[in-house]
Amino acid sequence: MRILAIDVGTGTQDIMIYDSEKELENSLKLVLPSPHLFISQQIKETENNIHFTGEIMGGGKIKKSIIEHMEKGYDIVMDEKCAKTIRDDIKQVESYGIKIAENNKEYKGYRKIKLGDVDITKLSKFLIEYDLEFDFDEIAIAVQDHGYSEKMGDRDFRFEKIREKISKPISPKEFGFKNEIPEYYTRMNAVKRLIENEGITQSPLIMDTKFASIAGMCYDEIAEKLNSYIVIDIGNGHTTAASIENKKIQGIFEHHTRNLTEESLERYIKRLATGEITNEEIYNDHGHGAHVLNPISKIEKVIVSGPKRELIEKTNLDYHHACPGGDVMMTGTVGLIKTMLG
Repeated sequence: MRILAIDVGTGTQDIMIYDSEKELENSLKLVLPSPHLFISQQIKETENNIHFTGEIMGGGKIKKSIIEHMEKGYDIVMDEKCAKTIRDDIKQVESYGIKIAENNKEYKGYRKIKLGDVDITKLSKFLIEYDLEFDFDEIAIAVQDHGYSEKMGDRDFRFEKIREKISKPISPKEFGFKNEIPEYYTRMNAVKRLIENEGITQSPLIMDTKFASIAGMCYDEIAEKLNSYIVIDIGNGHTTAASIENKKIQGIFEHHTRNLTEESLERYIKRLATGEITNEEIYNDHGHGAHVLNPISKIEKVIVSGPKRELIEKTNLDYHHACPGGDVMMTGTVGLIKTMLG
């Protein structure tokens, strides 16, 4: 079996091509800039009005680059679907001065830029140039999706859905969607449409980046020897930690990395393990929240990943940098592959 796994992060998109006839460590790997970075660069290099087409994607620097482009006196028009990259509420998008494209109107003279978290056509051309076969049995993609609800903000809604999912101890792999994706996960659904529009018949596995990373950390060589431990992904924007016992999530908290210190991180991890952490203490510290079903027996080890993982080194915790498949950059893609394999 051949699986194409793509983990789209804030800084990079990490790609692994798994072949069941080879060892995982010998999988082909690519680490490329995250899509929002080169789209932002395209905007900066453009001296013209821009018409955006495509899909909802991770905004990253795109909004800032668009506003700076308009401040130069240029016109920005976005198709309604991809405009939700800026904000899910179209009225808020328009409040920035962005125009929503009229149906069937051609914006002649405008540079067209297509938005999307994945570009299978570009990737296939790249691989084919290196005489590599672009033929896969399955495709798995991870993006971070807060979800959208008119009734509450992104921070609250994202964690509400995490809490609903962990109503009992579950494997991190249960966060993968193979067929039906809830409608409120707008970014995940956009990725699914992108894949379908490429003419790919097999339904992709779609997963949130944080839970792909959590799943991958559980398959680290050290983690597989443990029974009771903490996994934590310390990302550029979010930090997500889960307590694991008997291979299942027993509790979780999610915070904003910029609001964490080594002291608060260590305290939250210890309280997650004992089951004492509360949703209120994380939320009131400007995080997303916490949810615990059961304490774990003890912290045998803290398994850590993510671009800001050096924060763990300033604590007194017994930690290990995750490197499933022998690569610290491939934690999310390994999680995708393991989830796909079941």
